[in-house]
Amino acid sequence: MSRRLIRLEMPVFPDRRMFRVHDSTVDPDAPGGPLAPVGTLVSVNREQLWVGSLQEHIGVRLTLEEWDTAPPAFGDAWEDEAKGTLYLRGQVSVDMGSAGRAVDGLTLAGGVGDYVVRVYARNRREVMRLYEEMFERGVDPLSDEFQQARKNLEGLEQYLLQFWREN
Repeated sequence: MSRRLIRLEMPVFPDRRMFRVHDSTVDPDAPGGPLAPVGTLVSVNREQLWVGSLQEHIGVRLTLEEWDTAPPAFGDAWEDEAKGTLYLRGQVSVDMGSAGRAVDGLTLAGGVGDYVVRVYARNRREVMRLYEEMFERGVDPLSDEFQQARKNLEGLEQYLLQFWREN
């Protein structure tokens, strides 16, 4: 039976419609990174996983979990799912680009090695629809009404990243 070892929940502010998960020693902006996840949930290479968000100006909610073995699948509770493998040197970081790092060097119980990463997402399209609806109604982006409606969308788009050591 799988056992969760770490669970961390945080707000993340996507930069250029993505946030990046990587080994803490990797520079996510260095040459050789994955292609931007345009039209897809993730883009991955050996040391980085880029998660595509539909947001750029609205914060999203990220839950990061480490498991001792593969956790059970969530099924219909999430709208989108993707999977990849990362080589991590015992620590993981979540980079938000120009907004900095949401997590810098979280120590993983599994230590150094290959990790399977399962990514789940929900409410991506709903937040985008609601945001576009504000513009269609002609709400002034500088008005209090627009700012309050935008604030209500913060954290509605959600991501779950589950890590476990690959055997």
